[in-house]
Amino acid sequence: MPIKQNIKVAVDAIVFGYAHDTLNVLLIKQKFGEMKNQWALVGGFVKDNETLLQAVNRELEEEAGLKVNYLEQLYTFGDELQRDPRFRVISVAYFALVNSQNLKPVADTDADEAKWFAINELPPLAFDHLAILQKAHQRLKAKLTYQPIGFDLLPDEFLFSELENLYCTILEKEIDRRNFHKKIDSFGIIEESEKPALKKVGRPAKFYRFNKQKYSQLYEEGFVFEIKFA
Repeated sequence: MPIKQNIKVAVDAIVFGYAHDTLNVLLIKQKFGEMKNQWALVGGFVKDNETLLQAVNRELEEEAGLKVNYLEQLYTFGDELQRDPRFRVISVAYFALVNSQNLKPVADTDADEAKWFAINELPPLAFDHLAILQKAHQRLKAKLTYQPIGFDLLPDEFLFSELENLYCTILEKEIDRRNFHKKIDSFGIIEESEKPALKKVGRPAKFYRFNKQKYSQLYEEGFVFEIKFA
């Protein structure tokens, strides 16, 4: 029996950034089509000769001028048949993490503008991109407690207070900072940086660095990163 199928495959990227104690997400303003001038996630259709990962990296570079280090497949969206008013589209969503403090996106191709928005100050989004973003936000919150992905949102050298604030901001709750410090120290995956300490009232604040190689080694040996909050 012949199968009638006219389905297009797309990729969407939810790029989270963190700067000045604020969780941000990258959005682009549509330049063409029915969704012209509406804000949306970075994304587009997959070409016949590329993989999903190649497609999402291409879209990130073409629409926002970005290359990211952390990129993870999130979910496939397609249960809503009319999620795109033009035709049937199934989208494979990825989420990425970057330190957005000094990272300025540059719009290109079919994007009229690319801009960071605070997660709690979003404009209306095109298609079903709000639902996709909410799904990614939930995943980010969960993974923060069992995988050290928070370091991808910070500069290479950071104050411990910045790591604490990142967890408070993303989890939207206060944490026991003393126990948090002890827990992170016990993992042995951060080390003091050679960057001069920040002079403050009292003891100078030291800078730290995430030792990714040490974490990878521990992970291969069965180490489990887990942080529980009441």
